[in-house]
Amino acid sequence: MVSEGAAERGKRTLRAELALRTLTTERDPRERLRRVLEQVLVFTGTAFAAVYSPSESGDELHLAEYAGVPRTLYGLRDSYPLSGGSPAVDAHRSGRPLWLGPEELGRCADARRLPSQDFSLAVLPLRDDGCLVAVTENPDGFGSDDRECLGLLAEAVVCPPPSTAEGPEEMPASSFSLAMDTGYVGVGDEVLELFGLSPDEFDGKVETLLSMTVPEDLPSLMSAVEPDSMSIGDRELEFRILGPSGGQKWLRLRARLLPGGEGRPARLVGTVSDASKLRSGVNDVARVQRLDTALATAGTVRDVGGAVVTALRKPLHADRIALAELEGDRLVVTVLDPPEPESWPELWRTEWRSEWPDAPVRAMPTLAAALSEGRPAIWPAGAPLEPALAEVGPGGLAILPLPAGGHMAGACLIGWDAPHDFGPEERALLTAAAGLAGQALVRAHAVDAEHELIGMLQRTLLPRRLPRLPGAVAVARYLPTTAGLEVGGDWYDVIPLPDNHVALVIGDVQGHNASAATLMGQMRTALRAYAIEGHPPDVVVSHANRLLMDLETDLFATCCYVEVDMEEGSAWYVRAGHLPPVLRHPDGRTEIPESEGGPPLGVVTQADFPMSLLRIQPGTIMALTTDGLVESVEVDIEDGLNRLAAKLAASDPAHLGLVADALLAGANRSDDVALLLMRYDGMAVRPLRETWTVWRVPEAVRHARRYTRRVMRAWGVSDDLDAVLLVVSELVTNALVHTNGQVRLDLTLINHRLRISVADNSPRTPIKPTNLGWEATGGRGIFLVEAMSAAWGTVPVSGGKQVWSDVLLE
Repeated sequence: MVSEGAAERGKRTLRAELALRTLTTERDPRERLRRVLEQVLVFTGTAFAAVYSPSESGDELHLAEYAGVPRTLYGLRDSYPLSGGSPAVDAHRSGRPLWLGPEELGRCADARRLPSQDFSLAVLPLRDDGCLVAVTENPDGFGSDDRECLGLLAEAVVCPPPSTAEGPEEMPASSFSLAMDTGYVGVGDEVLELFGLSPDEFDGKVETLLSMTVPEDLPSLMSAVEPDSMSIGDRELEFRILGPSGGQKWLRLRARLLPGGEGRPARLVGTVSDASKLRSGVNDVARVQRLDTALATAGTVRDVGGAVVTALRKPLHADRIALAELEGDRLVVTVLDPPEPESWPELWRTEWRSEWPDAPVRAMPTLAAALSEGRPAIWPAGAPLEPALAEVGPGGLAILPLPAGGHMAGACLIGWDAPHDFGPEERALLTAAAGLAGQALVRAHAVDAEHELIGMLQRTLLPRRLPRLPGAVAVARYLPTTAGLEVGGDWYDVIPLPDNHVALVIGDVQGHNASAATLMGQMRTALRAYAIEGHPPDVVVSHANRLLMDLETDLFATCCYVEVDMEEGSAWYVRAGHLPPVLRHPDGRTEIPESEGGPPLGVVTQADFPMSLLRIQPGTIMALTTDGLVESVEVDIEDGLNRLAAKLAASDPAHLGLVADALLAGANRSDDVALLLMRYDGMAVRPLRETWTVWRVPEAVRHARRYTRRVMRAWGVSDDLDAVLLVVSELVTNALVHTNGQVRLDLTLINHRLRISVADNSPRTPIKPTNLGWEATGGRGIFLVEAMSAAWGTVPVSGGKQVWSDVLLE
């Protein structure tokens, strides 16, 4: 009985044979060679494939054609002298294939030139001289099925005749030949016609043609024609030029770099064509090569997802595509296109806990089976699938496991709404794309893991969760910079204060290093401590400024501190060199209030920090952010604030988390970004408050009880009055006996919960005795307060403390 693995290997070899038969009609030998090398990439999972052929003089092996990622990643040369030693030369001499793993490569003469040795190399001699070179990053190297496929494909390789320099009279009409040392270019008549030039007008300089390129497309075009370009292999791109009338025209350049030698300079030769005529002729193998090139430069998991979406969704006319990493038994989505939740199944929406959802694999057995088998699964329209998958592609669904190093790194799901037919070429494209994406996903995940470690360190210095607020909802986001692996100094905080006040704080410490992160933690703690003491905003910030000056650090910090009165719908804020709040009013209008601000913290010892008033109505959103969100090299801070205000105006205030995600979309990641949003809803029930100053007279406690009884009667409270009066007596007595100065009694009633607060000017907290004897004359008051209260405690206030007790009223 033939095993399933052997059957699969047989199918792969059979598909390779069928693909080679389609190349028999290719008349251009160099084009046929290029197509064969692309088949090597598709059917063997290699990252790079090349053919070396003898030079005209017969003393060197020259690079004839190549495909895949840049060859410099593996230390491969343009040419190898036959008198020297190298794997290519050894296989050429002996006529036997070489299969070299990392250990064998480490013993090669060129080992010191290799940026890395975590790959395997195959060199197969060709029947008409020369050799085929292939590179794989698979940890297991080339398996028996890979070797069988490579042998089959090597038999199909026919080296083209050596290229010779062409004179102007030999130049094909649609071709060009650029000398990489001088910049002079020979151009065919059709190319000049596309650029709108006559042979007499063209001076032979490549700069003349580049000057006609649309500025936005010039960098990508320069990357193809510069001699130090990393785009090894066929260079293919589309670009725009400006015509004499100012109109734009799309052209497509396709070229390859011919290495120099024997007195000849390296040359870039190729063709330029009207892109509108060739756009529909791009084959699937070319798309694989483009995807491979894009993935070679993808630095993060998000970059990998973007490259896959670009390479597959539009060319396949798919309606949705998802890329997800496999973490345990859950798929954690990294990219969704389209990104709107309503475009995806109900199960996915219920698991939408952050920017992207994650879904349990066990809820999708079809997906689990595909991941277990490790092979792409194609499901046509009407296939019996579980709802979580059927809604992704009602007209057709492709499930692509992403293999990497002997395990599954994740999965890619591609869905169509209209009935979709999967042709053989499309299936080969999906298989090849899955293999490339899996390897890239693992590489990018390692980079993301390092960034996540930095982000985790940063988040430990930030609030773990935001508190529930009376009459408001707050959300926060923090994005660490992707430019390097350093801890930043951005922070935010939400501080509940007495009497339904809330302090919102956001700040930024100069620099991106451990010192900045340490100082950020100190400033956040200091501001919170000063705020809880009951100081107004200007005093809180002023105290923090003096503290930073005393720390004798070279760093400074900016800060915006807002104290919101939830009952009155007002806010006082202070700016210390920081951005102002941005408001979105209930009618959709946005406002960036103008206000006078103070200097950054830690710059001037005696500094003024003026307060500014804000009036807010229920439904108002207040946004506080750091400069990383609104300022960059390309965008100044005022334009960035206006863009933020425009996004805020277009947002749906009902979903504050989605508002925060939308504001961060496309954020500049060269700097840290902190964002704090608060939606003020207003308090459904406003508390009743009364305050009385206790006189220091012999009958002060009796006066306090009488005042309390009168307030309770006015509020319609008659039950539990004895317990209330007992607590008032004990708290007022303690304040009068153990402190000096003014004593204040505050009564607050909301939802049948009465808070009794007594403030004095002593910072000493009441201490509950641990051992109280029968003969003791004091110390029982705290026990009585504890027995009568649902909760009690103390909080520091400016110049003293406040002892409070909550009594539940029936």
